[in-house]
Amino acid sequence: MSTVETLTWAALLLPLIGAVINGVGFKLWKGKTAGVIGTFFLFASFVCAVIAAVTLKGLGAEEQQFTSAAWDYAATLGVDAQLSLLIDPLALYMTLVVTGVSSLIHLYSVAYMDSDEGYVRFFAYLNFFVFSMLVLVLAGNFLILIVGWAFVGAASYMLISFWYRRKTATNAGIKAFVINVLGDVGLVLGTYFIFKGTGSLDFLTVFEEIETGAAFAATNDGDLVAGCLLLLVGAFAKSAQVPLHTWLPDAMEGPTPVSSLIHAATMVTAGVYLIARMWPLFEQAPAAADVGAVIGCATLFIAATIALTQTDLKRVIAYSTMSQIGYMVMAVCSGAYVAGLFHLMTHAFFKALLFMAAGSVIAAMANVQNLDKMGGFRKSMPFTFGCFIVGGLALAGVPPFSGFFSKDEILAYVEARHGWHVGLAVVGYVAAFMTAVYTFRLIFRAFLGEPVKEARELEAGHMAHGEHVNPANGEPEDTHVGFPGPEHHIAERAPEMKGAMGVLAFLAIIAGALQIPFVTHAVDTFLEPTFEGSVYFEDLHPSDTMTIIGMVIGTVLALSGIALAYHLWVRRPDIPPMLIARFRPLYSLSFHKWWFDELIDAVIVRPSAWFGRFCNEQVERIVINGVLTGGTTGIVKGASTAVRGLQSGLLRAYIALLAVGTVAVILYFLVA
Repeated sequence: MSTVETLTWAALLLPLIGAVINGVGFKLWKGKTAGVIGTFFLFASFVCAVIAAVTLKGLGAEEQQFTSAAWDYAATLGVDAQLSLLIDPLALYMTLVVTGVSSLIHLYSVAYMDSDEGYVRFFAYLNFFVFSMLVLVLAGNFLILIVGWAFVGAASYMLISFWYRRKTATNAGIKAFVINVLGDVGLVLGTYFIFKGTGSLDFLTVFEEIETGAAFAATNDGDLVAGCLLLLVGAFAKSAQVPLHTWLPDAMEGPTPVSSLIHAATMVTAGVYLIARMWPLFEQAPAAADVGAVIGCATLFIAATIALTQTDLKRVIAYSTMSQIGYMVMAVCSGAYVAGLFHLMTHAFFKALLFMAAGSVIAAMANVQNLDKMGGFRKSMPFTFGCFIVGGLALAGVPPFSGFFSKDEILAYVEARHGWHVGLAVVGYVAAFMTAVYTFRLIFRAFLGEPVKEARELEAGHMAHGEHVNPANGEPEDTHVGFPGPEHHIAERAPEMKGAMGVLAFLAIIAGALQIPFVTHAVDTFLEPTFEGSVYFEDLHPSDTMTIIGMVIGTVLALSGIALAYHLWVRRPDIPPMLIARFRPLYSLSFHKWWFDELIDAVIVRPSAWFGRFCNEQVERIVINGVLTGGTTGIVKGASTAVRGLQSGLLRAYIALLAVGTVAVILYFLVA
């Protein structure tokens, strides 16, 4: 086994070891021991990934993509799937992002979750989640991919419903699990169509079959399009794309580090990775890729409109995640693979930072997340405010922050497809303007204006300790029904939190330097061996003029959005209520999240519940219990009664019956 293989396997297994140690020894670890253990194994995994990536890039281009197999995972009925990893630049790129950001989230959690009674359990879950995500991104065949996909869904359920005594948290976990299982079904069925056409589950074999024309030789082959569309169902469920997105905002019921982990670099990016990994399939099935591009564009626009009116601090950031993932999906489905993955990386930095900063504010508010109850935290929480500004500028796409370079690169490449793709780019620019507005609406409302009671107490050196509240609306909860939330920490007083947020803020500022138009192409160079021969490197080249024009437009829109937010929520806070009254239907559409939850409830949930009740009350009671079960038992009971009637107890009757039977048998054989 080569050095790269050894290091990659180590990067995969170290988080699992951390999860097992914390899970088995949960009664032994006191204080922050479990947090230190979990964080150590994640940092060790990240170090292994870094060394593996550097070593891999030292090899020749043709040696940078290979499979490392441990043993046969399944071998029956023509299926030969090994427990194998596909090691190439894309796999290690994703491993670096996942382990790097997750390590910082673990470090942040060491302090943030310190007073939680489920502290050890939390880090066991967190380590297992990262292991599951690494199984997904390192899988060498469809079977292992499905295993990792399912593991991630199970781990996300455990983390979202971590505060299981709170009914809203368990409901959110179940909702996320059910929608993700729907995506799992799509992934499995899509795998069937691909296996049917290629006869293999191994990624490299499948790609070679398609490249040589041995399988799916015709463009938009029916089976291949069906397989790719079903893969998109899996991607849309995991990456919260319309209409399978409703689980994502509800996932805010989990602890803030969970929100940061799921919505930054891990679970929600799985769909983007899947599409990028399957690029040979989607380039041979452009009809499916076009569907993905349109859905991604619709998602980025719809999520941006919803975020404009939400009042829950974490849900605003969650909808921004949904919107930014829409940009990535639109990019990879339009052939801009590296641009989408570059945005995946920069988004991981600034979105994890924003969630961490939000957690600091929520801790200062004694677990209240309602923006209407916040204000004036700028002086009492200067470090958190600074991190929010950095993350907000990166999210809004203001130069020279990282989000500016990655988002503009996506729009430039999508526009370069010409035709109807230009319309997608235009919608992307409109959503970029809305992104700047809702991001700084959040920042200005939380940090500027008249300080609220909690901000004044914090400035005086005291932390607010309110009642146990529902974090969604700030209203007191019945502690017998709700979960008595722990006292969390703020970044200003926790070195671990400040360290993690500081690193992410630095990365959010400088990461864009990896891919500056006309200057640097580090991400292109790193990922080229994976996407060699793709439309991205062969045909898709934005013109220099449009690249510059796009950057100017993006900058103007971002700054204009910030200026508008400042005018509406700082200088003239009386205007938003008037706008709400004047445009009530549009406001209701946004505030009620385009009524997706209500629509799904009316079309799917209620009919399914009615059908279940009908089956239980009518089919089971009448048909199963009455006709089938009752009829069968009646026949058996009647037969047994008849047989009992023949048991007279008289010996001569039995002898006579035996004689008659014997004669009958003899006559049968004589006649036959």
